[in-house]
Amino acid sequence: MSLEQDVHFAPNTYHDRYFNCEAAKILPGEYYVTSTNKMIVTVLGSCVAVCLRDRYSGVGGMNHFLLPNDESNQSGLLAESARYGSYAMELLINHLLKTGANRNRLEAKVFGGGNVLRGITMSNVGERNAEFVLNYLHNEAIPIVAQDLLGPYPRKVYFFPKTGKVLVKKIKSIHNSTIMDRESEYRLRVKYTPKGGDVELFSE
Repeated sequence: MSLEQDVHFAPNTYHDRYFNCEAAKILPGEYYVTSTNKMIVTVLGSCVAVCLRDRYSGVGGMNHFLLPNDESNQSGLLAESARYGSYAMELLINHLLKTGANRNRLEAKVFGGGNVLRGITMSNVGERNAEFVLNYLHNEAIPIVAQDLLGPYPRKVYFFPKTGKVLVKKIKSIHNSTIMDRESEYRLRVKYTPKGGDVELFSE
């Protein structure tokens, strides 16, 4: 199984009647980039989502990922699992640049990392994901203009790249296990992702 099979462009688009606009829904392991007025939506548990946007052109995108569990080495950015997070970020940035964004004008809003997954050995999985995202963006000199991380609740995130607006709804009452089941399945999938997966960034 390659990284390319676990991080890919989201295929699910629809018309959102509430916001009266075209929308793309991304699931764990997916990302989406647009230069139009399309809204990007995702639901997060322990996963994190990064909303990246060129603040002048309005080209923007969102990813949704979870670091694989690397029990042999949990030293933050030095852990092998962080390569998966780096791949997810580089893939999003690469697609943004190809769509017309300027690397020096990117700004980020980050969400997720909730403590919602049950029955796993690492209770701090949300914290690890949040820490990775903050460190990655700091090291890449991409400013974080908003964040809503950690806590006990899942979140639904609505991102409007053209304006940069983000709406976050915390889901305090869960009527089924869809969110946890989806993330647990995704977590098992990426746990066995092989090492590697470097991305050559697109340059203007």
